[in-house]
Amino acid sequence: MDSAFDVVIVGTGLAGLTAALRLADHRRILLVDKQVLGAGASDRAQGGIAAAVDPNDSIEAHVQDTLIAGAGLCDENATRFIIGHGAEAVHWLIEQGVAFTGDSANPLGFHLTREGGHSCRRIFHAADSTGHAIQQTLGRKVRTHRNITLLEQHMAVDLIVQAGRCVGLYVQSVQSGPVSAIAARQVVLANGGAGKVYLYTTNPDCATGDGVAMAWRAGCRIANMEFIQFHPTCLYHPYAKSFLISEAVRGEGGVLKLPPSAGADAGLRFMPEHDARAELAPRDIVARSIDFEMKRRGLDYVHLDVSHLDAGFLLEHFPTISARCREFGIDITREPIPVVPAAHYTCGGIVTDTAGHTDLPGLYAAGEVACTGLHGANRLASNSLLECVVLGRAVAGDILERSLPGIVAVPSWDDSRVRDSDEDVVIAHNWDELRRCMWNYVGIVRTTKWLERARRRIELLREEINEYYASFHVTRDLLELRNLVDVAELIVASALARHESRGLHYSLDWPQTLAKAMPTVISPRGMQRPASNSRLP
Repeated sequence: MDSAFDVVIVGTGLAGLTAALRLADHRRILLVDKQVLGAGASDRAQGGIAAAVDPNDSIEAHVQDTLIAGAGLCDENATRFIIGHGAEAVHWLIEQGVAFTGDSANPLGFHLTREGGHSCRRIFHAADSTGHAIQQTLGRKVRTHRNITLLEQHMAVDLIVQAGRCVGLYVQSVQSGPVSAIAARQVVLANGGAGKVYLYTTNPDCATGDGVAMAWRAGCRIANMEFIQFHPTCLYHPYAKSFLISEAVRGEGGVLKLPPSAGADAGLRFMPEHDARAELAPRDIVARSIDFEMKRRGLDYVHLDVSHLDAGFLLEHFPTISARCREFGIDITREPIPVVPAAHYTCGGIVTDTAGHTDLPGLYAAGEVACTGLHGANRLASNSLLECVVLGRAVAGDILERSLPGIVAVPSWDDSRVRDSDEDVVIAHNWDELRRCMWNYVGIVRTTKWLERARRRIELLREEINEYYASFHVTRDLLELRNLVDVAELIVASALARHESRGLHYSLDWPQTLAKAMPTVISPRGMQRPASNSRLP
């Protein structure tokens, strides 16, 4: 592999693949993924991509739905930019060969579904595995493009900054080999969110906040990290790890009911008591309502029932969900699905504009890792894939419009202190302790006391992790744990700074919503924290 590229893109989700394909005819690209192409969160997206293209819909209606779901905190300019490019994004995916589900009765030729928070049907989907269909299509193009080098099973360790500019990054094989330095004219972070900071999540194992943590350590501002979206309906089963039940299931008529363990209220449909939109309320409201009912009644789960819908329709539109549930003995056409909320999406991230610029020249960010302001205090369903395509293309367009900076010689990794650790069990213990701490104290409902308790425990964990990072040979587990601690610290600090309840952040100590909505922006220069023990010379 060459040690210098025009553009290095970290992450092979939808934002990364979009940017790579847009750039590859004009630049030499390196795509870095710590797993394999297609193993990230984009591949798991069931619902689809939202775009106002139906004659009965409008960009303005989509904008207003997004602003309402975002609880007053969306950046309106960014929202209008991204949604305004929705039709272009969908058409580009179709041109690439993505086969969205068709509907001969629709003048557009496609079946559009509806999800919570949307005022009409505007979700393009490929049955209930939209992300997989998109990733497979774009992935095939990436693997065969002559100007794209794909580096799988390699983890980005840290960005390299010289003279106030990002000039490359360090990467390591996940088999814990030597750390390599790669020079780049520009670097794009597109490596997703941070759901694994919580004990229960719909996210894949790779969602450890690597991009947010790397950019934070490099001096970039981070915004709105307190707004962690908990998906209301994750399949509840001891062997069903991280499998979500799509928002579209409720969009097509699924209802939430109390299970038999609720006693006399078993079978009661409870969402109308919490919100007039019932199951079609935005995710924060549905998740908080489920959490309330579970805690009030001592339930382990609630039921999502679609058995009243046509069986043929369910099997046609939700084949993946139906098949997965059957593996665990659940026939969705005849019986309800046990579900619980789980951490799902990071609404905050690296502060960027609508061209993906970060605070650090030479560094871009796109997708879940970034905070454009589109999602505000609560992401509207299926706006995430839309943002990935629009911002992936915008980042690429901005790079192509700029003159190429020179390649800078980058310093080698400092391995003078490296030795193998015989206490890997401590890393595993700290990993588990951090995720349980975040789940228990920084979850759907919060208090200042719980947040302070989490903050103190995170500080202690950071001390141990920094000691390991400074002394031992780095491994994927250690690097991810280091990143998760950074992310956890940012989430807690952001939550403590917000003295109100808004969107996904609900505090029992601050239940009111302030009249003026303000983002939470944290700068490394304004936050006191221990040294990072950087290995840069």
